[in-house]
Amino acid sequence: MRKILIIGAGKSSSYLIKYLVDKSKTENLKITIGDINVDAAKKLTNDDAVDVVKLDVFDAESRTEAVKNADIVVSMLPARFHIEVAKDCITYKKHMVTASYVSKEMEVLDEEAKANGLIFMNEIGVDPGIDHMSAMQVIDRIRDNGGKMILFESFTGGLVAPESDNNLWNYKFTWNPRNVVVAGQGGAAKFLQENQYKYIAYHRLFRRTEFLDVDGYGRFEAYANRDSLKYQHAYGLDHAQTLYRGTMRRVGYSRAWNVFVQLGMTDDSYTIDDSINMSYRDFVNAFLPYSPTDSVELKFRHALKIDQDDVIWDKFLELDLFNPDKMVGLDKATPAQILQKILMDSWTLDADDKDMIVMYHKFGYEINGEKRQIDATMVVTGEDQTYTAMAKTVGLPVAMATMDILNGKIKTPGVQIPITKEIYEPILEELKTYGVEFNEKKVPYLGYNPLNL
Repeated sequence: MRKILIIGAGKSSSYLIKYLVDKSKTENLKITIGDINVDAAKKLTNDDAVDVVKLDVFDAESRTEAVKNADIVVSMLPARFHIEVAKDCITYKKHMVTASYVSKEMEVLDEEAKANGLIFMNEIGVDPGIDHMSAMQVIDRIRDNGGKMILFESFTGGLVAPESDNNLWNYKFTWNPRNVVVAGQGGAAKFLQENQYKYIAYHRLFRRTEFLDVDGYGRFEAYANRDSLKYQHAYGLDHAQTLYRGTMRRVGYSRAWNVFVQLGMTDDSYTIDDSINMSYRDFVNAFLPYSPTDSVELKFRHALKIDQDDVIWDKFLELDLFNPDKMVGLDKATPAQILQKILMDSWTLDADDKDMIVMYHKFGYEINGEKRQIDATMVVTGEDQTYTAMAKTVGLPVAMATMDILNGKIKTPGVQIPITKEIYEPILEELKTYGVEFNEKKVPYLGYNPLNL
């Protein structure tokens, strides 16, 4: 039996586990799921091919014992915990797969991994993951045909499916709510436009958006990611004139979200005094000027220059921001933590809601003296609250990479991300059988010409 250890059985693990269980008989697999919450992990499968054990990543004895007994380890833990597992994998000479970004601590293990013939595959989820593979497939094809890349833009959004889109923000939490609230913080967004470095400060980020149209799904908007140049060298785009990566939302979201940014409600750097006894209305009022006569609503509109008949005003009313009877109930909370709690009241997926992943790439290139462009889009809709689009697009690539490593299809050792043909060709082809596929179309090359940047 070939033994696979999965550490962590959170929301993104459902498709990963199902895929491996479905392969267990033909591929001679024994799967062990290690999680601190055994009952929750057991709900994902009751197959004989799976053992569920209690595993606390901070308990070195149980962790190392589990790693020692595996042939390959899949870590679905929060990113900051991967390194402890990775060190065990070096010690006991086990391959490792994660969906998370390569950390500096993980990079340090590259030479040891290579020396031991170990594959440490990272960034093999959706974003990062499918974005890498789908981008490199087209970029390599353009180069193989004699083309020269001059523009690359890439956008991804974790959104609510159209049939479940029933609020004025056209948004619900489909992933970690905290990451949504603090998105864009920690430095200016950086990208390359027509050979010029461009920067967007956080307080301007949500007013500098680009419109994107996806066939069958309408119009979206995108705001810049913090560092669009992170993969410039890895993708071989050192001579590209334009590089831009962004996050997708429905049109109108960013303008409304910018209100929270301007008021300071997304700040996570300090705590609010006596927050536990605050109402939602008190929280909003804490960021507004004092007035002995004006209501909180009136001060809010005046401060942000929002007319009463503006649709953006209806969005804030929908969130019940001004309710004096709803309590924050969080002690020593930051503004970002309080805002997250308020939003979770309105943006948590209902039992019958479905989520959606949307990805959009633009490839501008020159061949035989002619400038051309290819746009590629992918849309995946979830089935239910367990088998979500997020779990599908994260879990399936992780599972496929795990099997490809076990079966010797991926041979190159070291700490790496999925940007080579050895990795992306078989995985992208197999993903098509699960409905995860890009639609490409040739469009006129217009250069970098978003509406508002």
